Amino acid sequence: MIEIKSRGQLEAMRAAGLVVARTLALVTSHTKAGVSTAELDELAEQSIRDAGAIPSFKGYHGFPASICASVNEQVVHGIPSRTQVLAEGDLISIDCGAILDGWHGDSAVTVAVGEVTDAELKLSDATRASMLAGIDAAVPGGRLSDISFAIESATILAGEEHGVEYGIVEGYGGHGIGTKMHMDPFLPNYGKPGKGPRLKVGMAIAIEPMLTLGTERTVELDDGWTVVTADGSRAAHWEHSVAITDDGPWVLTALD
Repeated sequence: MIEIKSRGQLEAMRAAGLVVARTLALVTSHTKAGVSTAELDELAEQSIRDAGAIPSFKGYHGFPASICASVNEQVVHGIPSRTQVLAEGDLISIDCGAILDGWHGDSAVTVAVGEVTDAELKLSDATRASMLAGIDAAVPGGRLSDISFAIESATILAGEEHGVEYGIVEGYGGHGIGTKMHMDPFLPNYGKPGKGPRLKVGMAIAIEPMLTLGTERTVELDDGWTVVTADGSRAAHWEHSVAITDDGPWVLTALD
């Protein structure tokens, strides 16, 4: 049931991925103290629509915005708000998706607002490094869980280097992507290698580790969307949409 794309279809996904990449770069440049997450959302929606694309998050199962803006202990699916005004020392994860000519792109970054603690910078760095390790494992002939294992191994290694034990968020992970935003297969961010579907040329997967400075457990707020750490610890989230090709992983949502 995993969608296989032709080279031309992957190139169409790359075009959608570039819309997302440029939008995230623009939003990141405006992420500073005194700016509300609603303002960032409006900026993102305008950027996506100016590119001739459609925000894939807006209206998805009723989600009301074009980005997820998850601040501090919020892990994912934070709803942008005019009352959520960023302050010095905040850590915000911004998740963005776009549809162009029927193809989806999906990516996320974590951004420090002004000066944050060294521990929080290292948390974001560890999450990004884990994502990159997962991307490196997205090669033809491997198994899906090889990506999971690479993410988990990189997380453990970063924790050892930083002298902390990072929490790998339970129940959330990556996913197939293409003609829909969320498709088979689901990709856990931990697990043993050599299991799951064989990775084939033409598959596209969103690889997205979510790490915390504490627990791996989360709670969903009463708004039905925002997911927060159960212990209030800060979280980070990085994501790229990646195609599996004969030449190795092709990051569809990178600027370069």
